Amino acid sequence: MANVVLRSVRKTYPGGFEAIKGVDFEVGDGQFCVLVGPSGCGKSTLLRMVAGLETITSGEIEIGGRVVNQIEPADRDIAMVFQNYALYPHMSVYDNMAYGLRNRGTARAEIEARVQEAARILELGSMLTRKPRQLSGGQRQRVAMGRAIVRQPKVFLFDEPLSNLDAKLRVAMRVEIRKLQRRLATTAIYVTHDQLEAMTLADVLVVMNAGEVEQIGSPLDVYARPATTFVASFIGAPPMNLMPLADDLRAQLGSAPPEAGILGVRPEDLTIVSGTAGSGALALDVTVEAIERVGPETFVYGARGDHLNGPVVVGSAEAAGADLIVRIPGQAAPGIGERITVTAPPPSLHLFSADGRRRIVR
Repeated sequence: MANVVLRSVRKTYPGGFEAIKGVDFEVGDGQFCVLVGPSGCGKSTLLRMVAGLETITSGEIEIGGRVVNQIEPADRDIAMVFQNYALYPHMSVYDNMAYGLRNRGTARAEIEARVQEAARILELGSMLTRKPRQLSGGQRQRVAMGRAIVRQPKVFLFDEPLSNLDAKLRVAMRVEIRKLQRRLATTAIYVTHDQLEAMTLADVLVVMNAGEVEQIGSPLDVYARPATTFVASFIGAPPMNLMPLADDLRAQLGSAPPEAGILGVRPEDLTIVSGTAGSGALALDVTVEAIERVGPETFVYGARGDHLNGPVVVGSAEAAGADLIVRIPGQAAPGIGERITVTAPPPSLHLFSADGRRRIVR
């Protein structure tokens, strides 16, 4: 096992495009780190740099106390699981899993022991003689994981390994990957654009945007205390409601630092009320525009008052075509076109700088 350390890592392509803009973080020994962010933010590029498949323009990458900038991928003691499985179609499951070990000259008895153990862990024992075309998508992904396990590497790298699976299978495989990593206690770095996948898998969450790290922390800490409006709107479904902190909203809050320019509140922290809000609580008049019933809860999409308070901030409820999203339990909901008042208690409110780049503490 090993830790992974990135120090001021940058990647600039010919022509001047800077894909990675000075990334610093550490993944502790045995931790499961998830890199999450929108498509094109640089997370897969960063993972490939750790693997040695992309060159580093500047900075250092250290694996297990050894700087690996100039070390070939095969000598970094890592194993990578790709999105497209990358299995040899003419080989059996057994041979796919054993191939890398054979290339390294591993003794036949050792290969047999490692493949059988990986097959036991992944419940592939009855499939070792099959070819990839005879397997389902989930089974192929388990074979790809088995090929990584038999290597017994210091670090596992996962590049969106569940993207090709259907929704139900993704949930099942997500659970299996987490159980497997905990059982093996091997350091892992996992790339995904799915924030739910990231939240449920990670010990350490690294939120990336445009080649930079926006925030690092435990999933619950990132959710509860987003460092920027990007993180606030990206982590969480539905996203956090964000709105300019206009004078009327400042007056409601009673006190807000002068540098605060954006107010945020998560949909589940809003409550539909018939009376008035308490002191320091947020109260908003909303016209219901749409309703989504999703079983145990309901999403209410609405327009704020007469819009005199200013628009929502891009990246929050506006992305869903509404000024505000309210998340309520059950299926009972107000009617479309109805005027309602929603409130949120002071502890649930988030403040950010006017540019959205900094969290403001009240």
